[in-house]
Amino acid sequence: MSTTFSKAELERYSRHLIIPEFNIEGQRKLKEAKVLVVGSGGLGSPVLLYLAAAGVGHIGIVDFDVVDDSNLQRQVLFTVEDVGQSKAATAKTRLEKLNPFIEFTVHDTALTSDNALEIFKDYDVIADGTDNFATRYLVNDACVILDKVNVYASIFRFEGQLSVFNYVDKTGVRGPHYRDLFPSPPPPGLVPSCAEGGVMGVLPGMIGTMQANEVIKVITGIGEPLSGRLFLFDTLSFETRTMKIRKNPNTTPVTELIDYEFFCGSGHEEQEEPVREITAVQLKEWKDTNKAFQLIDVREPYEFDIANIGGTLIPQNQIEAQLDQIQKDQDVVLYCRSGNRSADVLRTLKAKGYGNLYNLRGGILSWAEQIDPEMAKY
Repeated sequence: MSTTFSKAELERYSRHLIIPEFNIEGQRKLKEAKVLVVGSGGLGSPVLLYLAAAGVGHIGIVDFDVVDDSNLQRQVLFTVEDVGQSKAATAKTRLEKLNPFIEFTVHDTALTSDNALEIFKDYDVIADGTDNFATRYLVNDACVILDKVNVYASIFRFEGQLSVFNYVDKTGVRGPHYRDLFPSPPPPGLVPSCAEGGVMGVLPGMIGTMQANEVIKVITGIGEPLSGRLFLFDTLSFETRTMKIRKNPNTTPVTELIDYEFFCGSGHEEQEEPVREITAVQLKEWKDTNKAFQLIDVREPYEFDIANIGGTLIPQNQIEAQLDQIQKDQDVVLYCRSGNRSADVLRTLKAKGYGNLYNLRGGILSWAEQIDPEMAKY
């Protein structure tokens, strides 16, 4: 039986229905479609808003995170009243107010190798709005195993990229997938996340809206989806490039889901040399008792301006040029935002003969959480 529309739906989607290339058949395909959006944050927010507004019949939302103040700069699904609430559940409530004619399923859970295939199997298209390599490879591999289309996007600072993976065209030819473009992840720490490197607030809106457009093209069959192409956008220069992607005959066939944290480098952390650490509470005791020690901040100057706990500012990339500033005759505490960069600096200095070093466990974030809740977290 053909999908029908109520009078209210026909009026709601009328601007779609009068497009000759789209018309009621395109709208019918949208209503019959099931789309899963992985992540409801920067990219997921505009994707979800526009797919819901467009009339995709069933939308699934995967997200286990809660709304944080720092999200509101770009994650336009949420408001200040939502801080501390489940992102997926809050997104569903907001989207139901936008379009009551469609169905939503909330998957308020972390996407893992154990649950991805079960979650993905009932959807037609997967929209990947994640911000880490481990989940991107997981999404890709699950799509390949289940023959699902993966509409991919990513953002960083002022730049975004977009593609459509694992798409079968009208001639029956399947296009490349994520591993054809990126056979292996970059070394751990080489590409920072948005939380570490930042993102201009409007960028996910721009890229996420285009991502929603690709989902609609895939579902309705209009136009030419970005299969076999990678779209790159630099918002500072407002320049775009579209690169061709070809299937790589040397790409290892995907037959099962693996440990993606280990694959992307997190599993190698245990092999790194452990560093001597000090907690925020212990550091405060040192300060309160006037213990003689040197405190060094290895972040960038603009980070220091956001929040700091004092000390000498020596950015990580300037450490080796300023070794004469680092004391050897008293304890030295290194800190950064979360403790990762300062741990790397400690290892570098230890190799140069420094044996008096401590890393602030959890970085300045731990100080804000345990000692000074009035300090801004970023």
